[in-house]
Amino acid sequence: MDIRGTDVLILGGSGLVGMAVARELMPHAPATLIISGLVQAETEAAVDELRREPSIDAGTTVRATWGDLFLPDALRDRSRADVLADPAARTVLLDDLYGELTDDLVAQSALGALLLRERPRIVIDCINTATAFAYQNIFDSAAKLRAMSENGSVPCDDVERHLATLYLPQLIRHVQIALEGMRRVDTAFYLKVGTAGTGGMGLNIPFTHSEKRPSSMLLAKSGIAGAHTMLLYLMARTPGGPAVKEIKPTAAISWKRIGYGEIVKRGKPLKRIDSTIAVPLDQAFVQAATFTSVDTPFTGVFLDAGENGLFSLGEFETLTALGLMEFITPEEIAVDVVRELRGHPTGKDIVGALDAATSGPTYRAGVLREVALERMASLEREHGVEAVAYEMLGPPRLSKLLFESAILARLHTSLHDVALMKPEDTARAAHAIIDKDADLRTRMLTIGLPILLPDGRSMLRGPDTKIAPQSGMSADDPRLPDAGWVDLRPSNWRKWSERAAHMLAELDDRPGPDHGSRADVEPGDRGVRVRPGRMAAWVFRHEDRGERCKR
Repeated sequence: MDIRGTDVLILGGSGLVGMAVARELMPHAPATLIISGLVQAETEAAVDELRREPSIDAGTTVRATWGDLFLPDALRDRSRADVLADPAARTVLLDDLYGELTDDLVAQSALGALLLRERPRIVIDCINTATAFAYQNIFDSAAKLRAMSENGSVPCDDVERHLATLYLPQLIRHVQIALEGMRRVDTAFYLKVGTAGTGGMGLNIPFTHSEKRPSSMLLAKSGIAGAHTMLLYLMARTPGGPAVKEIKPTAAISWKRIGYGEIVKRGKPLKRIDSTIAVPLDQAFVQAATFTSVDTPFTGVFLDAGENGLFSLGEFETLTALGLMEFITPEEIAVDVVRELRGHPTGKDIVGALDAATSGPTYRAGVLREVALERMASLEREHGVEAVAYEMLGPPRLSKLLFESAILARLHTSLHDVALMKPEDTARAAHAIIDKDADLRTRMLTIGLPILLPDGRSMLRGPDTKIAPQSGMSADDPRLPDAGWVDLRPSNWRKWSERAAHMLAELDDRPGPDHGSRADVEPGDRGVRVRPGRMAAWVFRHEDRGERCKR
């Protein structure tokens, strides 16, 4: 991809890897480099530093944006601890995490709002997402809830705080918002600099981020990192989205600078502590510690490892020793990022590696599909039964489409007839079939599909319905029939007539087998026959935009 003249957004751009990526991009003359960081002062300082880089192109604008991209946009400048302590803000966060993914929700999220505002052509994500989620410490939260439950009750505030720390809801919503935001602004390329969580080491990793070993949080970080990779793999297979790649360093990333001065942890200077009064061992942990604070600053020589903090000479020597975590420089990562962006293979793209290593559809399976379909049809004829759907393959919309198509198959022999049918006549005929055919009717109701009658004001239903109005939703909400009701209204049969017309138009427009293998062609006359499976597949593939884009 040509970088020149494009707008590039670097998430986590003020960090160690983000800055190296920005420097590597500068000679390629992007129109704008948007550096996104967590904290205003740090991000603006990073932008000032980049503007002084000798390699920056005269036509490139570098500017800053900041805030927590895992929070709603209105809360992005607040700390997560502050948000969780505020009941009103916490409610907004939980609604965003567990609510329906709507257009408004995407625009109201910090990440979605950033993408819609900046409209980047290229997004390079250098945020250590797995660490951000894993070190919210779900294990500590769970222990506190269990302790409170033993005393008889768990306050609602604590339950809500725990829900807000669950990893997967946060990760899933983050990826959904990223994809939807980028699709809406036509982002062409998304590259994630991910993590293995353990710097390439195994479950025996001897290092943590200061918690005890073995570290559940560290292994949770690896689990989240792996889940994130799989979600990016799915993102890469979603039509209409950007090209997706992930580079996953498997060594310690270092370093930013070496210096001498006051030692700072999480933005705050460490306070020097002293103690000279001994206490009995059996009392050491049952009474308050006896210590004094020393005014002298806690100083030393340090290596700044960016987001991983400051290391002493001994810590860095241990971490990077041969046979332990070893290390990789941010500049080496940045070179791979830009090479992948420009279309030069590096062999480091995890998404591409998964694409190459996974087992997809096969020729043998395609041949055997025909055998399976014919054998099942033969058995249906032999036993005089048409099961249509069992609702073990969801969503309920699939069963609804299959049953409605089965009704059409009883009334019409081909797509041509369906395209020309009169919706009012079909509604009456479909109602008559439902009245007379107890087997078909009970099959719908047994698997939880209610039947909306032609008048639209009454229905047949059993004790279980897969799709029912949620709290505050009216029973005549149009989303309900679409989601999983067998709909006998004329308006629904009109929709099926239009679908049939579209299907026939596709058959007429595309080249047949005489013109080569350019188009998907159904065997025999299957393309124009009314077959429930084929009809539902068309709706899922085209109308619901569920088409597979990689095979």
